[in-house]
Amino acid sequence: VVQLVESGGGSVQSGGSLRLSCAASGLTASTMGWFRQAPGKEREGVAGIASDGSTVYTNSVKGRFTISRDNAKNTLSLQMNNLKPEDTAMYYCAADQAVRASGWWLLWATTFTYWGQGTQVTVSS
Repeated sequence: VVQLVESGGGSVQSGGSLRLSCAASGLTASTMGWFRQAPGKEREGVAGIASDGSTVYTNSVKGRFTISRDNAKNTLSLQMNNLKPEDTAMYYCAADQAVRASGWWLLWATTFTYWGQGTQVTVSS
């Protein structure tokens, strides 16, 4: 059974930091990513990491968020700094076994087969 379990969400003030983690089991994920969905909005790709470790970010988080992976532990992380109220959303970990190069497709939900249940991030002004 494939499972993706996120952790690390919470409530912070604007300018604060959080680190999200995702533990994957039941698969060896080649391509992984973080998505978010705010109430009343569509799910948005935040950051993706390809098989070779190359990364892609949506423009609104560039310079503030960093995606990383530990292949030995099969985990994915998202370090979020200088958080803003507009970052408030449910954050989801996603994974797929297909080997892909880095590109904008890593921010597309259709690229990924497996999804976690999400962890809430709330940023207050």
